Amino acid sequence: MEIHTEFREIKNLSVASGFFDGVHIAHKKVILKAVEFAHENCLNSAVITFKTPPSEYFNNTSAKTILTLNDRLNFIKKLGVDYAFVIDFKDIAGMEAYDYIKNIIVKNLSPKAIVTGFNHSFGFNKSGNGVLLKALEKEFGFKYFEIMPEKLDGEVISSTAIKKYLSEGNVEQANKMLGKKFFIKNKVVRGQQIGRTIGFKTANIMYPENIADLKNGVYGASVICRGSIYKGILNLGVKPTVTSSNKRILEVNIFDFNNDIYGEDIIIEFEQKIRDEKKFSSIEELKFQIEKDVNYWRKVNNA
Repeated sequence: MEIHTEFREIKNLSVASGFFDGVHIAHKKVILKAVEFAHENCLNSAVITFKTPPSEYFNNTSAKTILTLNDRLNFIKKLGVDYAFVIDFKDIAGMEAYDYIKNIIVKNLSPKAIVTGFNHSFGFNKSGNGVLLKALEKEFGFKYFEIMPEKLDGEVISSTAIKKYLSEGNVEQANKMLGKKFFIKNKVVRGQQIGRTIGFKTANIMYPENIADLKNGVYGASVICRGSIYKGILNLGVKPTVTSSNKRILEVNIFDFNNDIYGEDIIIEFEQKIRDEKKFSSIEELKFQIEKDVNYWRKVNNA
């Protein structure tokens, strides 16, 4: 997949447009429709997306995302897309919707198809939408496809809903909507090394500041390290039993693993919230609870 950080002339494309935070199940339907149309009509496919969430422009504040930009593009690539245009939203935010389609999209891409989600908007004051795109089909010679809402358990799948479930610690429902496991990636850092003194050596990583908030607690997880996948149990929070600091950190006990991985990147896939973070009355009580948590997760995974 070729990635471009500004529009350029690549003609006769089948285009999907959206921010696609999470590249969740509903996003995949939008993108795959553009890929499918391209294949059926001997065209190339493209995605138009943005470096940062458009909400940052409107709210003048930073916004957290489900995936980093690089991970978002990797998942889009896996769907068979030929080109990705990763644009600074501020460069087009002030354009009238019609002018954006005529002078940017049509001029550069000559699209044969445009695909968006049902709630997609564009142009100054969000004046452009599916109704406008449908009305412009004949004028500019493209077909417009609007993908209707995708639901799970009666609820519309959306990045907003996924973030809500993550903030509640409900990673299982978030993962269902994502169509994959929610994950974070970061380098292993040195911690207080208390875990090894009670028989549970941990790898510590900082929870990325720009990624959607996940509720503090104990989670069952998979850990990808050095190309291999391990099961593990983790605590995300401030470790109230052993410290009075409010510094939030993630400590993961990787099952059947004893290598030194300080400074290395690991990926943690969240699978199930086991319990809330809790302050125990003693280290011994904490150790007893960790043993229960580990035994439970090992049993679930036959590990």
